[in-house]
Amino acid sequence: MSSNAVNSAGTNRRASDDPIITVRNASVRFDMDKGTSTVLNDVTMDIYRGETLGVVGESGSGKSMFADALLDAVVEPGILTGEITYYPEDGDPIDILDLQPWELREVRWEDISMVFQGAMSAFNPTMSIGEHFEETLEAHGWDEDEGLERARQLFADLHLDPDRMLSSFPHELSGGQKQRALIALSLILEPEVLVMDEPTAALDLLMQRSILNLLYDIKDKYDLTLVFISHDLPIVSGFADRLAVLYAFEFVEVGEATEILGNAAHPYTRALLKSTPNLDISLDEMRPIEGESPDPVNHPAGCSYHPRCPLGDQKCTTDDPAFRPVSDDHKVRCHYWEDADEAVPLAFGGEDE
Repeated sequence: MSSNAVNSAGTNRRASDDPIITVRNASVRFDMDKGTSTVLNDVTMDIYRGETLGVVGESGSGKSMFADALLDAVVEPGILTGEITYYPEDGDPIDILDLQPWELREVRWEDISMVFQGAMSAFNPTMSIGEHFEETLEAHGWDEDEGLERARQLFADLHLDPDRMLSSFPHELSGGQKQRALIALSLILEPEVLVMDEPTAALDLLMQRSILNLLYDIKDKYDLTLVFISHDLPIVSGFADRLAVLYAFEFVEVGEATEILGNAAHPYTRALLKSTPNLDISLDEMRPIEGESPDPVNHPAGCSYHPRCPLGDQKCTTDDPAFRPVSDDHKVRCHYWEDADEAVPLAFGGEDE
């Protein structure tokens, strides 16, 4: 899949003993008339300082809920439980779910920032882009002149004319310009972590690649940790150090990006690779994933993927598999992962080349 890579996957700058965010047993539930809807199910994850973590899965798998959970931004009446801890480079660990509203507001912009879906509608159409920056700086008590100078530098880093961007109104910008302006705004208060929820979904392929290449440079210049949420596995795999695959509101496979691309161990990950357009396989070799994702109200017992899995048997219907090591930096939740390569053969990567 190298022909789809934006850059060589895996800068591997992280240290396994240096987490910047830890998530423990995080769940998000909504009480509904027809029952309790679980849209994030007891997930645990370490995000390491300086890495790019790609979170991938089908639409409706829980990716956006995971992103919202990192900032305690789940909308009511959703209920977020578990533990989410942020470890600033200087200072004591911060329990995200135990913050007062004013403390959380500071953390969300100044420590952990987020680029939400929908750059096209993210800006107030009655305000110039510069006014959006001024409003953010004022709300957080930052020096406006220093902040706008940083904004100009960010726009220059993103290959945009700073003066034109700050004076423009949203309707005067293209989709790619709006997306880059939103990235600049998310970085204006110098956060350590940037969470990006489908940031390139509405853009054409060339603009997607252009923005990802710019992000690659921005990440290094500003020493960022990135959490990149996407349904597009080929796009994110060329950008991330590690991949975390979500299925039915749970992580089912986690590992170095190059390891998962070359040796995907979960039948779902392999099916996802096989169903996604890329330049390394012909269209007649692509296969859709049969069946449907589970209903969040009626989650299947046992392995959540067993209704769609070619390896599913009676054990899979009753026993929820724990994570099993594939290698030092690669783990998978599957009883029969060693047989996945035969059950879901791929036309590229690893042993199937």
